[in-house]
Amino acid sequence: MLAGLYSVPAVFERFVLPAALPYLPGAPVPPPGFEAADTPLGHAPGSTGSRAYALQESPDPGQPFAAYDPCRPVHYVVRPDNAPPGADELVEQAVAKVSAATRLRFVYDGFTSEAPSEERESYQPDRYGKRWAPVLIAWSTPEESPDLAGDVDGLGGSGYAYITGRPYVLVAGQVELDAPDFAEMLQWPDGRHYARAVIMHELAHVVGLDHVDDPTQLMNPEGTGVTEFAAGDLAGLAVLGGGQCVPEL
Repeated sequence: MLAGLYSVPAVFERFVLPAALPYLPGAPVPPPGFEAADTPLGHAPGSTGSRAYALQESPDPGQPFAAYDPCRPVHYVVRPDNAPPGADELVEQAVAKVSAATRLRFVYDGFTSEAPSEERESYQPDRYGKRWAPVLIAWSTPEESPDLAGDVDGLGGSGYAYITGRPYVLVAGQVELDAPDFAEMLQWPDGRHYARAVIMHELAHVVGLDHVDDPTQLMNPEGTGVTEFAAGDLAGLAVLGGGQCVPEL
């Protein structure tokens, strides 16, 4: 049993967009529609029927949840500083698990030097071009990311963007992973399974899943030894993969 393995997700409030904002000089948001297709890039899998999941609270009580736009890929980058041996494979496997459960298409954009930040900007044109910043997966330490102190092995969440009359859309997520804790974890029997599970858990926060009390689910925050998405996790991820396409963002 792993106690206190996961953190509360970090969710960053961002932009309510007037239609003209992306076109103004020095705009804090990108021009709309980058890579937007006419239909979802994948079809969300059918539900397992389980209700053992929770979606992160929507910024608007009138909308049930915020999700990534399924009509465009979810780009991600990795800050490799401090990464333990085999980290690339762990991240790749965890991303594949979340992609399979949501049918969101994830695209790896390579390494970045960007450091994690509680105030991460969702739009960084000088670094990533005129698009929403990719999901940042950063190997960090408690010294750099104080919220990783103690029994917290990871943090994950996404910002959101919104234009009047359309659903809230998650953008520019971030995962912070405690590299020293992972290095220790990887020495355990089956440590790679536990390490991958932490990354899966945090990426599930990134796409909008919240904690649950059910100890049989990976999204339980107490680290009960579950290393794969269970029926409730999969049901919630299927819902989040079925968000609306919002080419206006």
